[in-house]
Amino acid sequence: MKTFKLPDLGEGLQEAEIVEWRVDVGDVVAVDAPLLSVETAKAVVEIPSPFAGRVERLFAKVGDIVHLGAPLVGVEGGDPDRDEGASIVGAVEAGSRVLAEAAGPHTHVGCANFRAAPAVRALAHKLGVELGMVTPSGADGLILASDVQRVARILGETEPAQPLRGFRRAMAQAMALAQSEVAAATIVDDADIDDWRPGEDATVRLVRALVAGCRAEPALNAWFESGAMARRVLHKIDLGVAVDTPDGLFVPVLRDVGERDPADLRTGIDRMRADVEARRVPPEEMRGATITLSNFGVIAGRYAAPVVVPPTVAILGAGRIRRQPMVCGDAIAARRVMPLSLTFDHRAVSGGEAGRFLAAAMNDLSAPG
Repeated sequence: MKTFKLPDLGEGLQEAEIVEWRVDVGDVVAVDAPLLSVETAKAVVEIPSPFAGRVERLFAKVGDIVHLGAPLVGVEGGDPDRDEGASIVGAVEAGSRVLAEAAGPHTHVGCANFRAAPAVRALAHKLGVELGMVTPSGADGLILASDVQRVARILGETEPAQPLRGFRRAMAQAMALAQSEVAAATIVDDADIDDWRPGEDATVRLVRALVAGCRAEPALNAWFESGAMARRVLHKIDLGVAVDTPDGLFVPVLRDVGERDPADLRTGIDRMRADVEARRVPPEEMRGATITLSNFGVIAGRYAAPVVVPPTVAILGAGRIRRQPMVCGDAIAARRVMPLSLTFDHRAVSGGEAGRFLAAAMNDLSAPG
């Protein structure tokens, strides 16, 4: 029996949740026939069969979370030479958790980093209390039994915990990685946009301004390799655009934005949003961003400290457009301004580089059109 494992579904994706099986045990499948649909951090993805034969075993059920490289389906027959990525390493059982054998760098460290006696750890396990949620009251940060019991009482008055799945789970992992790895710094300023023509497309103008920033300081359109302590400055600007949804934040990628005109950018933005709303973003459109844009001001907020997700080194955030008094020559006038927040990875980007990027973006936004 040949075993097909969960393949690499895109950059940084380590797991997926089974949404639907398109086959059952005993079915005969052909090469490239649909096997199943899975939900990842990026989208719902349909996975085809890499070989033909009769389905002998399904290793996971709908709702299970399986890790990259975990077995999905066993198939008998077909072409014995077509067996790419099909062997099992060890015996892996799929369940409603991430498969333990395939634990990656995002795996939770459990209780190992908290000070508590073995009996207190056992009590926490019995009561279903994670020690990371407990505020210690003992000497030198020691967690006592009474601390665990206090948290257990509070949890008993709340709704049951809802495990993060799909996109929200991966978003949490990505944010934890960014928090632990990136040396983040943020600078803010206001762009005067009062000279814009009526009906100006704010999102397209933001993309254009970001391109201007990258051309002034290419160092921010880059990837940083932590292990090698090396920066790769990239020539093409592939822009990750943060899109808010009820399921969380999606960041599909607009390709080569530096070479696209406003009409083409608007068409791409509209198609991207439609794909996100339908949860049918092609996996290749979620990979390889070189810099990110977050227009959070369409909801609320003036300034922020947006999160840089490795390997990128910068994200530009735009706050809510407002009117404020500004000195214009010898007079004071109320003018429209767009607040900007630029977070950058200070391991790869200097303060001067970030400042010049932001200045160029502001200058572009201040132009009439």
